[in-house]
Amino acid sequence: MRAPDSHFAFSSDTSADFEPEDGSIETLDCASTEVEDNLAQHLERLWRFALMRCADQEMADDLVQATCVRALEKAEQFKPGTRLESWLFSILESIWRNTVRAQGVRCGNGIIDIADAGIESVDASEDTRVELADTIRLIGTLSEGQRAVLLLVCAEGFTYAETAAILDVPIGTVMSRLASARSSLQRFG
Repeated sequence: MRAPDSHFAFSSDTSADFEPEDGSIETLDCASTEVEDNLAQHLERLWRFALMRCADQEMADDLVQATCVRALEKAEQFKPGTRLESWLFSILESIWRNTVRAQGVRCGNGIIDIADAGIESVDASEDTRVELADTIRLIGTLSEGQRAVLLLVCAEGFTYAETAAILDVPIGTVMSRLASARSSLQRFG
């Protein structure tokens, strides 16, 4: 038998062999814990966005489920101290794009019934419900890119920079799509 090469030799002291000095294990544990502990509080917003993207309740459910699974599987990639919801929306958008590419066609046309959207208010007057339904219909007439930007910035409250990161587009594209969306909505509304 030949002796192992020096670069394959292991120290008899294994206590520090697999523990990085930079504290990255603690960071990974912290990231996983933050994702696991806070994922549930973002489900409603993720589902609402998924529904507006695909206009199908079952597909929205599947999209959110796939987002949760991917987030839990890739929790070590989340950077503690950043906004978890931005990271989750990025995952959802990525899955949606991959789904669309795989199908080769867009699903739905973005127009959904207000009752299906899950945002109908029990206390809202009939006028408010009609106005909300009209608004949703108008949003459905926008291009997919404009609709996504409008929903992320105006409905979900993300900044332009966060929206750009979620959609993986330049911030200028976000600003342009938002301006076009607002212009279109003013023209129709």
